[in-house]
Amino acid sequence: MANLSIRKLDHDVYKQLQMRSLKHGVSMEEEVRQIIFLAVSAPERISDVFVACFGKKNGIDLDKTLAKHKAHQPMDFTE
Repeated sequence: MANLSIRKLDHDVYKQLQMRSLKHGVSMEEEVRQIIFLAVSAPERISDVFVACFGKKNGIDLDKTLAKHKAHQPMDFTE
């Protein structure tokens, strides 16, 4: 595995990382690994974002809403 050193880290950022790692019950090194992993991981699928923002938990039933609309016809670019 690769190693990474970070120099000139702001003291307030260091303290925030320290508090965050304590809150999560992990070492600061593990907390930073998890933060970096999340930062470079693939983004969520847009459908997951829609469900999280507009789903039943937020008062919108997407199944009923989407059932009212017909699917569009795909464009034909072969001609």
